[in-house]
Amino acid sequence: MDKEKNSILIVDDQKTTIMVLKNILGGEYRVFTTENGQDALKAAERFKPDVILLDILMMDINGYTVLAELRNSEITRDIPVIFITSLNDVEDEEKGLSLGAADYITKPFSPEIVRLRIQNQIRMLNQLQTSNELSMLDQLTQLPNRRSFEMRINTEWAVAQREKKPISILMIDLDKFKNYNDTYGHLQGDIALKTTAGIFGKTLKRPADFAARWGGEEFIVLLPNTDSHGALEIAEKIRGNVEDMEIPSADMQKSNITVSIGVNTHCHDQNTFVINDFISGADKALYDAKDAGRNRVCQYSGT
Repeated sequence: MDKEKNSILIVDDQKTTIMVLKNILGGEYRVFTTENGQDALKAAERFKPDVILLDILMMDINGYTVLAELRNSEITRDIPVIFITSLNDVEDEEKGLSLGAADYITKPFSPEIVRLRIQNQIRMLNQLQTSNELSMLDQLTQLPNRRSFEMRINTEWAVAQREKKPISILMIDLDKFKNYNDTYGHLQGDIALKTTAGIFGKTLKRPADFAARWGGEEFIVLLPNTDSHGALEIAEKIRGNVEDMEIPSADMQKSNITVSIGVNTHCHDQNTFVINDFISGADKALYDAKDAGRNRVCQYSGT
């Protein structure tokens, strides 16, 4: 499937200008249009375009006011705005840029200049998006990282609280990983981590289930709308799948590893509870599993 096109919102009270800009940009981008500032603000929140082409002189509210309103909204504040206007004084351009415009094009405009200015903004936007995505990803395992997990649990916790649904968490640690590294080497240890990370995609079936690398040889799994029975069942599947997997190596030498898992479940019809305590409970259960001999699942008892 082709990647969805980037989108442009054109705001101008001259129909001919809109038509010309649509002809220039329509083949490469999804184009939305409005003819006044008030509709522009509504369209920006509704469509969340990647770039806005905004006229300054309009019948209702001018482009400067529209830009200020866009910057005051959580939804639209980061959308790049390019002023496209017949005003060509240096002072006008300075005012637009000082208010936060990303660029400035004067009428009459060259089609190629419009294309290039839009391409520059889209390229910077896509680079930033890629950078943000990479910052949320563990580079070794390609799982979400701890920062990503912390954002996700805040969202799911609020949903569970609002809907009075159970939520479960698994804290997972590779058993005797230091010994594994000492025996096979750190490069092979990295392969073990990557192979273990692949188990989550094979075991977790629901779109809402979320696995991440917590750090070192620890992983963490969030299970929204899952009671303790369901969480223990999934944890046991993960444990068994890791135990059964063969870790590949360059010299064809077979190796195996096991995991210990701590499970904690919280129901939001219970007393007040905080996320840190929720994670801490799973961590305590993990240490219980280690103390009990490893390669097993233990549930947090609340004591």
